Amino acid sequence: MIDYDPTRPKWEQIAEVLRARIASGELPPRALVSEVQLEAEFEVARGTVRKATAALREEGLIVTTPGMGSFVADPQA
Repeated sequence: MIDYDPTRPKWEQIAEVLRARIASGELPPRALVSEVQLEAEFEVARGTVRKATAALREEGLIVTTPGMGSFVADPQA
């Protein structure tokens, strides 16, 4: 769990944490980004997690495969 900044939406703060994990290699290319695990870790609703992952998808940091899930994008792809 993170200490939330009450002046910013939670989804933005979660997206920021995930960006940092991707940049540091903590979440390597092709790693699963589990909505269920993120919900539990950050103690937020699924919709909040989905907004965060949607932002990262728009930035090209994650890719979503229907029926399989979301994964960290491969920078070589």
